[in-house]
Amino acid sequence: MKKAYVFDMDGTLADSMTAVWGKLPLLFLDERKIEYPDDLLKRVIALGVPGLIRYYKEHFDISETEKEIYDWFIQTGKPYYENTIPTKPFVKELLQKLKKEGASLHILTGSPHSFLDPWVRRTGLLELFDNTWSVDDFPINKGNPDLYTHISQTLGVAPENCVMVDDSNVPLTACKKAGWQAVGIYDIVSKDNEKEMREIADRYIYSFEELL
Repeated sequence: MKKAYVFDMDGTLADSMTAVWGKLPLLFLDERKIEYPDDLLKRVIALGVPGLIRYYKEHFDISETEKEIYDWFIQTGKPYYENTIPTKPFVKELLQKLKKEGASLHILTGSPHSFLDPWVRRTGLLELFDNTWSVDDFPINKGNPDLYTHISQTLGVAPENCVMVDDSNVPLTACKKAGWQAVGIYDIVSKDNEKEMREIADRYIYSFEELL
């Protein structure tokens, strides 16, 4: 039976969480001298840029429009994806192995295409993927099980043959509700969620080397 593997980007394929998502959400508020709770990152890290912006507008007194906040994140974050963010170890080796075995490979990220597209081209991974999706491409986010049902139907692959690989417990929980398999991967920014991810996922790994 054909298998489909869907990979998150930030913190899964891309070693970007410390450089970008561990800093930018706080930097935006720090620049505006807005106080925030100590666990803010844990609350917003899996929301993607659109979800993070909505959270900010609902919870903080920010004068800028949603578009202005979005533009700040794009302008501040895009150079990292264009120039510096590396892949995590053994990413290309694993993708090549799965491709050789006949699996279809896809990216599903909460980041916008302006981050995803330059990164996947620069790292030489683009040719290995059948689809590179941002949540910008869908009306629902990665925390909604309906997204995974839609993807499996679009790909023509039974849910039990679809695998989501992510460093966050939110999409792992959602994909399991849709009947998918789930693989959790360690990232230093989401390390506090390891116990929960182990309980949710079919497998938890520290490195892609373990899947080789």
